[in-house]
Amino acid sequence: MSAVDHPTPLHEIRERFGFLRRSYAMLIKEFIQLRRDRVSFAMIVMLPVMQLLLFGYAINTTPHRLPSAVLLQEDSDLARSILKALENTAYFRFLYEVHDVDDFDNLLKSGKVLFGVEIPRGFERAVRRGDRPALLVAADATDPVAASSAIGSLGMVVQTALKHDLYIGDPPEMPFEIRAHARYNPAAASSLNIVPGLVGTILTMTMLIFTALSVTREVERGTMESLLSMPIKPVEVMFGKIIPYVLVGFVQAFLIISIGVFLFGVPVLGNLFLLALLSTLFITTNLSIGYTISTLVQNQLQAMQMSMMFFLPSILLSGFMFPFAGMPAWAQFVGEALPLTHYLRIVRAIMLKGATMQNLRFDALALAALMLIAMTIAVTRFRRTLD
Repeated sequence: MSAVDHPTPLHEIRERFGFLRRSYAMLIKEFIQLRRDRVSFAMIVMLPVMQLLLFGYAINTTPHRLPSAVLLQEDSDLARSILKALENTAYFRFLYEVHDVDDFDNLLKSGKVLFGVEIPRGFERAVRRGDRPALLVAADATDPVAASSAIGSLGMVVQTALKHDLYIGDPPEMPFEIRAHARYNPAAASSLNIVPGLVGTILTMTMLIFTALSVTREVERGTMESLLSMPIKPVEVMFGKIIPYVLVGFVQAFLIISIGVFLFGVPVLGNLFLLALLSTLFITTNLSIGYTISTLVQNQLQAMQMSMMFFLPSILLSGFMFPFAGMPAWAQFVGEALPLTHYLRIVRAIMLKGATMQNLRFDALALAALMLIAMTIAVTRFRRTLD
């Protein structure tokens, strides 16, 4: 007995077509919503483009032409040949020539240079007499990635520098000694570089998100309208929102630094009060930027997206993950406009180098300027919201 095929009931056909019609309607609705949500649409386009450009052009794990200084205690032909040979390795770029040890040390402490070469007085005469004098190369090893490749290139300098000055061809033996001294992190421990950097990175992420979401949440819940009906000024609203998170950020910084000191052995060689003061400045700067973001967006999703849009270049162009000095000029220019770049120099210099305010004036002033700019934009945008 053969099976008889029954026709599909009409209500099932209608249900299938209804499913497709309703799914298509939801699809169109989501595309319309996405088109209206310009911030989200911009994130879809900008995030992959930004990542490609940053990783493709700005990031360099083998940096060249690193800023260097020379303590030149004698001006001789041999000394100039050695400096030229160092520059020809493409790892060194001499920006400063000093004649005082204190100036030499201050350049390294402030982070203006990553390398310092000291050519002692009577160096060429000692070489010609066969005394094998020492040439000191001091490296700022707080960033081991940037320092290691340049230090490894020092061996070829001797052959290049002496071939035309003292000998024809290769020298019969090493006529002087090169002493490479890795300052501030002699063992090239990665924790000494990463843990101080994590202070700034974690504070940047949390402070931006906390503030941006806090203000946007008020708008979404409608409580901002009640707040605006009170006799309160925009600056007072902003300070009322920011100050609690300054204390939260201060507690976060204290916890991270304490864990770094007791678990990872990171030293704190500088003044703790100076570190606390400049950390507070950095926290306030990020909170001001987060507040500015909250005045530009319409909901918490957009606030999160824009915060990540700011956080991504901060972590990539600040020198936290990759050597700052190895980036192209345009990437360094963008990096200088990011608060994290200056704070990383500050926290590493105070903790690992024992730097003072005199060494950190530029970065402290840069943070203060960025904070004032962000606060001005935030208050201006908030007043427009009131109007």
